[in-house]
Amino acid sequence: MTAPHTPPALEVAGSGEELLLSPDRLIVAGYTARDQASVAHHIAELAAIGVPPPTSVPAFYDLDPRLLTSNAVVEVAGPSTSGEVEPVIIRHGGRHFLAVGSDHTDRELERTDIAASKAACPKPVGGTVVEIGPEVSALDWDRLAAQSAVDGRAYQEGSVAALRHPAELLERMNAVLGDVTGDLVLFCGTFPLLTGEFVHGSSWRLSLSLPDGTTLTHAYETKLRSM
Repeated sequence: MTAPHTPPALEVAGSGEELLLSPDRLIVAGYTARDQASVAHHIAELAAIGVPPPTSVPAFYDLDPRLLTSNAVVEVAGPSTSGEVEPVIIRHGGRHFLAVGSDHTDRELERTDIAASKAACPKPVGGTVVEIGPEVSALDWDRLAAQSAVDGRAYQEGSVAALRHPAELLERMNAVLGDVTGDLVLFCGTFPLLTGEFVHGSSWRLSLSLPDGTTLTHAYETKLRSM
């Protein structure tokens, strides 16, 4: 039986202000690497194992905002799921914040329907955010770095400079989906896996390092959903 949804309550670093996160839209961006040759190669690799190509590059998956969670334990429907560390942009009351999150995905379902595979899993976000300001363009994106680990082993590591700046993502998102207004959470993409293979682990740790020394972190575990 699924528990009632509770909106994540996030704390703004430095001020202690609480954000009760209940956005109008939750959008996960995919294929966001700046190197278009690598994106094309990745799409071809996925196609070879049966994953359908995206309808746009970058791709934007419009999901149910109730998937957002900052819980330490999240429920998944089956054993073939895995997470990915992502920088997350939050637009709340006209202000913008940076968070770390995981685009947890059903990898078996992904082979036939990417949007459904993302909609099948919760989207964890860390409990602390950093305020960017009124404009996302002010974010010093290229000096951010992200890491993830699964079951205690390093899983991903990279410079966020490899990904498109969120100001560009927001512009492209509006072009693909139409004007997205109101409060928004945007997952901004991720990096290749260190091993090149998905791990369907149970314990996930995420971190996003900022140039001023601040590190945003989150840890969560998965458990099979009871019927």
